[in-house]
Amino acid sequence: MNKTEPKSLPFTNAPEGISEKTLAIHHDKLYVGYVNKKNEIEEKLEPLMTGGSVASANQTYSELRALKDGETFAVNGVYLHEWYFDVLGGDGLAHGALAEALIGQFGSVENFIGYFAGCGMAARGWAVLAYDTHDKMLKVYTCDSHNQGGVWGAIPVIVLDVYEHAYFIDYGSDRAAYIQAFLKQLNWTKANELFAAISK
Repeated sequence: MNKTEPKSLPFTNAPEGISEKTLAIHHDKLYVGYVNKKNEIEEKLEPLMTGGSVASANQTYSELRALKDGETFAVNGVYLHEWYFDVLGGDGLAHGALAEALIGQFGSVENFIGYFAGCGMAARGWAVLAYDTHDKMLKVYTCDSHNQGGVWGAIPVIVLDVYEHAYFIDYGSDRAAYIQAFLKQLNWTKANELFAAISK
């Protein structure tokens, strides 16, 4: 089994509007916790994948069902957080092929920002700008949980965490202010790199 190692934050100083304390809890405890659970679950699955008995597997309750359900939650908890942190720490100035694609689909970057922020207010967990490989276009999807709401074949470009742990220390219940701070700190260079790699 290849053990997953936590990724370091892609910036040295906390982005404006997000405190060091929030980042320490969000990255060093919560995200690292998902990495550890991903490794633990994969370690428990390995003997079942390599000849162990799965005779008791069923859809009501079984060890295999519990592990597979926990696997998608933990793995998505790792991946979504990595995408979230990857696009933080920029100057928020839209540019490049991604901005052009957003203008083509939403009419303007401002329209996209307004819609994306609205989706962040409507979601319970995540708002995700993804490139949908089936429709060959950008879509905004929302998730109430790590393993609910994702769409097969849609690859994230910009990921916004709207769980309370992402903002409550800094903003209390003012999620809208947190979303605006996130959008002002977007790293569009990184988002363009992701978009270019996905949309080829």
